[in-house]
Amino acid sequence: MKIPTMGIVLFVCVENSFRSQIAEAYFNRFAPEGWKAVSAGLTPAERVHPNAVRLMLEEGIDISHKKPQLLTREMQETADIAVIVCSGALCPIVYTEHVEEWDMPDPAKMPLEEARKIRDAIKERVIDLIERIKSGRA
Repeated sequence: MKIPTMGIVLFVCVENSFRSQIAEAYFNRFAPEGWKAVSAGLTPAERVHPNAVRLMLEEGIDISHKKPQLLTREMQETADIAVIVCSGALCPIVYTEHVEEWDMPDPAKMPLEEARKIRDAIKERVIDLIERIKSGRA
């Protein structure tokens, strides 16, 4: 697949309160010029998980203002790349031409130390995705 020089990455999970919010924040922090990320979920939570906010503040990124949002058909149609960050049967099916599945465990009920490992793994994956976009290999 030929990757465009500008585009949208859609990060998706179930509640859009932890993993996808973290992935969106990292992508937008390090995004190649012309690219941006959005995130959404099948059954959005009322707010971003407090531990996600805390863990991202450790990285100097404030996501406390973010609000989980519902995954829509329009989001899927406008995304160039969709990344499903959750794992298990509850994960959404996404109808975007280029879809990746990262299979990240849910950190919402984990102790902060374990959740931090998931955050770091998401950061690594996001940076790898950005490098692949820059080189046209995404």
